[in-house]
Amino acid sequence: MLETLRYEGRRRLRGAAILTGGIGAYAGFIVWYFTILEGVDYEDIFDDLPPAMLEAFGIESLSTIEGFLGAQVFNFVWLLGLGLYFAYVAGGTIASDIETERLDLLLSLPVTRSRLLFEKFAALLVPVVVVNALGGPLIYLFVVAAGETIALDHLLLAHLLSIPFLLVCAGIGLVFSVAVDRAAIAERAAVGTVFVLYLIESSVGGAEGYDWMQYVSPTQYYEPTPILMDGSFEPIDSAILLVAFVGLMLLSQALFVRRDV
Repeated sequence: MLETLRYEGRRRLRGAAILTGGIGAYAGFIVWYFTILEGVDYEDIFDDLPPAMLEAFGIESLSTIEGFLGAQVFNFVWLLGLGLYFAYVAGGTIASDIETERLDLLLSLPVTRSRLLFEKFAALLVPVVVVNALGGPLIYLFVVAAGETIALDHLLLAHLLSIPFLLVCAGIGLVFSVAVDRAAIAERAAVGTVFVLYLIESSVGGAEGYDWMQYVSPTQYYEPTPILMDGSFEPIDSAILLVAFVGLMLLSQALFVRRDV
């Protein structure tokens, strides 16, 4: 049982390790960069920037290591970078097998379409878990090594609450993956959708008369900077993301079961 999950999960281990190493190197650079900029009056620098830009990049207090990490690492890497990455990877999950006709072979085995879809998507949890389980301790070690302090529980909470957000981004990719026959189309459509949703929440959602638009974006429900700074978050936001993820999975399953391949 779960042969597909084990096989696909092992295939993603190497990529997960490389991804984590790259993010760790970037986070280490950001922590070092913060130490050499100590004493700079950040508030004066960003006073003239439009509020939409400040909100888009999670800029609240760059004079603290928590605020600096929130803006330079979490809002840039986790919200945008990893969101696009998992949407892209999930976009090729089924579509690539359809395009190469490998799916015909898989479906000839004694496995239902629903189970196959579940196991292939579940393999994506490997990089999701690895990058968060190792990313948090790595960032903490960099901060301590630089002579700074950060609340470990707040840091780990920021990583934990990012998982529902990343699952939604991957769920968007999965919907496209089962809806089209070509992996490139599914991957680009997934990346484009997540990026547009990011732009809607960060730039359009705050405009007068268009406030409602921000609630369709998953980035509305995950704000890492306040979590890092004082541990504040709304449990309902994570619940909304989980419900959205389940909805995307059910939609993907319905499309996959009914389509001809």
